[in-house]
Amino acid sequence: MSDSSVGLQEIRALIAAHKRWDVIFGVVGLLALMVGVLTFAALFIEMVIQGLPRLSWDFFTSFPSRKPDQAGILSAWIGSILVMVVTALAAVPLGVGAAVYLEEYAPKNWMTDLIEINVTNLAGVPSIIYGLLALGLFVYQFGLGQSILTAGLTLALLILPVVIVTTREAIRSIPGAIREGAYALGATKWQTTSDHILPYARGGILTGVIIGMSRAIGETAPVITIGALTFIAFLPPPPVQGEFPFLSFEWIMSPFTVMPIQMFNWTSRPEAAFQHNAAAAGLVLVVMTLSMNALAIYLRYRLRKKVKW
Repeated sequence: MSDSSVGLQEIRALIAAHKRWDVIFGVVGLLALMVGVLTFAALFIEMVIQGLPRLSWDFFTSFPSRKPDQAGILSAWIGSILVMVVTALAAVPLGVGAAVYLEEYAPKNWMTDLIEINVTNLAGVPSIIYGLLALGLFVYQFGLGQSILTAGLTLALLILPVVIVTTREAIRSIPGAIREGAYALGATKWQTTSDHILPYARGGILTGVIIGMSRAIGETAPVITIGALTFIAFLPPPPVQGEFPFLSFEWIMSPFTVMPIQMFNWTSRPEAAFQHNAAAAGLVLVVMTLSMNALAIYLRYRLRKKVKW
């Protein structure tokens, strides 16, 4: 047998060994994926079985009660919506603006590198740390109290690194030819950024914002730390009034509760009926979170479909 035949057989054996490892890795990865998917499916199915019979119009329009059959989530889901409004108004402009500055305007030096490292690290900080920071800063130092404003600013700090990182990645994905073409036609840096870079990157930006909001809506530790109520039987003042000036901001400083806090309150009670209430509230929260992620996917698809490079 010639040397070339021996070498060819060795190459074939090496390729076959690599293919076997590829198959093994694929099977291990599939098993790991199925563990996560099946675990979520089992928990979700159990939650549906326990909570679905409890869902009704009264459940959405009733306040919490010591009687499980009369308890509802009205104050919790209203509080969650108001807190998310404050979170979005605080986190989105600040996060997008910071990302645009770091990516398009900031000079490349050690200070910028230090800021980038800290922003990336902040995305992995436990949420309870943000709660302790907000307790000392917003509640005691600024005197904002245990209010919707404090909760919204706390969650805004929590998702701010996520918004900054995802926005920077969306901006980086824009080809350099877009910038060069705008500059060649006499556009300024701000005109290039506002008229070309941000419109092309808005799909990725919206995806990151909604993903961050999906994380914030399910957080419990920060809002517990700043003093969210576990039982509240009233609503904040309405933001819209029938008299001039028609808008009221009293609700910003109102006490509040949110869906995760309401679930925590019910799961801590020994009665089985309260456990079913918690499952129903959890089902609503999961649907809200999945809806936000589905919206992110839809917006990204539609916006990218309109983009023509």
